[in-house]
Amino acid sequence: MLVLFEAAAGYALFKLTDKGVLKDPKSLRKSFDSPNEAAKLIKLKAFKKFKDTTAALKAAAAIREGQLDKSLEKFLQKKGPKKGKLAVMDAKLGALIKDKLQINCHHNSTTVIDLMRGIRQQLDSLLNIPENEKRAFQLGLSHSLARFQLKFSPDKVDTMIIQAIALLDELDKELNTYAMRVREWYGWHFPEMLKIVTDNLMFAKTVKMMGVRTKARKMDFSDILPEDIEQELKENAEISMGSEIANEDIDNIGQLCDQVIYLTDYRAQLFDYLKNRMNAIAPNLSHMVGELVGARLIAHAGSLLSLAKAPASTVQILGAEKALFRALKTKHETPKYGLIYHASLVGQAAPKHKGKISRMLAAKTALATRTDAL
Repeated sequence: MLVLFEAAAGYALFKLTDKGVLKDPKSLRKSFDSPNEAAKLIKLKAFKKFKDTTAALKAAAAIREGQLDKSLEKFLQKKGPKKGKLAVMDAKLGALIKDKLQINCHHNSTTVIDLMRGIRQQLDSLLNIPENEKRAFQLGLSHSLARFQLKFSPDKVDTMIIQAIALLDELDKELNTYAMRVREWYGWHFPEMLKIVTDNLMFAKTVKMMGVRTKARKMDFSDILPEDIEQELKENAEISMGSEIANEDIDNIGQLCDQVIYLTDYRAQLFDYLKNRMNAIAPNLSHMVGELVGARLIAHAGSLLSLAKAPASTVQILGAEKALFRALKTKHETPKYGLIYHASLVGQAAPKHKGKISRMLAAKTALATRTDAL
């Protein structure tokens, strides 16, 4: 019996000298305890070395996808068994070899698994490959195969857009929670300020600078607030009905204000980054629906290429899948728009024209996306 073993450096074909050992799993495991004992049981018949990492990746990808690599097919035609059996690890690969090369394959059994495990354990002594060369093949193939499995490519930068828009949405939620907490917390001390300063960032900066409301009269808020709002704030600070607050409370509120200010600045930087990325990767899509809507469409589709493959009707209702299936189930009208509703062209249209505008915009967006992707 011959044994086919797929290593990082190439295909190895071993000859099993004693078939009877396969019937006894314990003796089979003991046969691989040392290199000398393994050499008595297994002899290297042929070895097909890969030319480079690309060839190794191609072979590994073929095995992973259940295909027979051409180099392996030629190798088995020359060196493979003519009448006997061939032991292989993968059942799909064994079936392919049997169909194409008419070689009986033995696989998917405990003895084959133990045999492969023993060969892997003593592979260095059986193949006699230099250590540095073996490490180079293993490292190169592992990196290449990991990239292949993750479908990673340095040119595929739409992944960055998907991550950025997801982070932007999460930041908006966190910012809203933090800002509402600052307003509610400080509102016990200065409730009138909630209606005077409506902007969350201005509110956080004002609270951070002012501290307790009694200091408002002496403060200069010209860098933060408009003149009329500043004057109204100072007047209301003198007659506020809020409760007194301790310095320790002010310190904690101030730290929360720092978080709001920092996250707001980071969100602005992230939006600029996303805008530049979208203009570089999908300029036509950005022009049609805007950077944010375009990024959300790409993220919802999974990639720019997946979005480009989608028809205009799918682009139109992308993001409204639940409403679509609910409408189909209850036999009501299907939704006219999904994420594309947030585009400026749809938002500016009259309510009765929004469906038509979204349909036309989806058609143009589908063409723009294909131009960007292909």
